Amino acid sequence: MAKETGRKLVAANRKARHDYTIEDVFEAGVVLTGTEVKALRAGRASLVDGWCEVDGGEAWLHGVHIPEYAQGTWTNHAPRRKRKLLLHREEIERLDARTREKGHTIVPLALYFLDGRAKVEIALARGKKDWDKRQALRERQDNLEAQRAMRERRDR
Repeated sequence: MAKETGRKLVAANRKARHDYTIEDVFEAGVVLTGTEVKALRAGRASLVDGWCEVDGGEAWLHGVHIPEYAQGTWTNHAPRRKRKLLLHREEIERLDARTREKGHTIVPLALYFLDGRAKVEIALARGKKDWDKRQALRERQDNLEAQRAMRERRDR
């Protein structure tokens, strides 16, 4: 079988970019069991309720739903088990120090395969207030309207 190359996106957490201000992004490996890998290769996962924590010098991914593999047997995995993240020691220490500050958290942004290995993109984020979310939506809408107006003016 030929070696897999490139990036194959499995799941993205688009809601995280709406609910949080992203300050720093990290790429981490994920410790998975065999049936989890097969379920991910089938393109099934959800990051919506996912979050990360640093516990005892190790980073853990919680709340990510990887459904059971359909052809799995008694060796199938638990869909919402906590999974260990593979990061460098300095990155874990930096994440731990920043999450101790008020308002910071670690959220998963994307789950993908990179050259055949499962990776998760996590972000150090600060929660947005409701007015921040409304302001971001308003700015995005204004930019879209400006682009539309320029396109219409150019096409005349």
